Amino acid sequence: MKISKAAAAAAVAVALALTATACGGSSDKASDTGATGGSKDKIVVGIKYDQPGLGLKTPDGKYTGFDVDVATYVAKELGYEPNQIEFKQAVSAERENLLANGDVKFIVASYSINDKRKEKVDFAGPYFLAHQDLLVRADDTSITKVEDLNKKKLCSVTGSTSAQNIKKTLAPEADLQEYPGYSDCLTGLENKAVDALTTDNSILAGYAAQEKNKGKFKLVGLSMSNENYGIGLKKGDKELQTKINAALKKMVEDGSWQKAVDKNLGPANYKNEPAPQITEGS
Repeated sequence: MKISKAAAAAAVAVALALTATACGGSSDKASDTGATGGSKDKIVVGIKYDQPGLGLKTPDGKYTGFDVDVATYVAKELGYEPNQIEFKQAVSAERENLLANGDVKFIVASYSINDKRKEKVDFAGPYFLAHQDLLVRADDTSITKVEDLNKKKLCSVTGSTSAQNIKKTLAPEADLQEYPGYSDCLTGLENKAVDALTTDNSILAGYAAQEKNKGKFKLVGLSMSNENYGIGLKKGDKELQTKINAALKKMVEDGSWQKAVDKNLGPANYKNEPAPQITEGS
């Protein structure tokens, strides 16, 4: 009888030990999630939700665009399949905070590299070179250079600096109209309430390539600025920077980069620049 009781006690002890081990494992995993922009089973990546052709969350909850394709490729090179990626909205004003707080592992969101931003975050890349351009109606032949905007109505999103720059320097007599969003500008452009819309050519091409807009608009083909898009990283994460740079080089070399450009921006007759040389981290 004593042997039976001892055996039972030993069995209970083993069971308790196993339970404690399992709980400890679960706790460790949860802590990973909060601290690293993901866990061992997933990775959290910041993208835009409202830029067709670059980063767009569709009504059915899917994610599309060139930046999404780049993010998916990079994540796979880091060891994550598409179903292990959690996309998080990265609006422009919150990108630095998302990285600093560890809410995302990296950000791919038409994130132009500049010295001011590099004081707070690091970048990998660049992976894309965009230019400020004009979008006009497909049948409009009156605007072929920026000076042609004088006496015409130029559309800008409220708070945008790109249209302000044109009005201050290149076409001071342009009639600047400010609308709440790019979709409003496109509606005005289609209805002839405005004559042109300006921002990065990649963003313009994304809107023009939407199914509902195909054939309605065209890019003028100007290069009024250079915007090198980089992948944003938490400051000081040199190991991740090196890995992402390697992934970007591979994406270009195996043809996936050009396929992603053609798929997402090609329908707008977008003439992309070659993939830029990677300069960050070198």
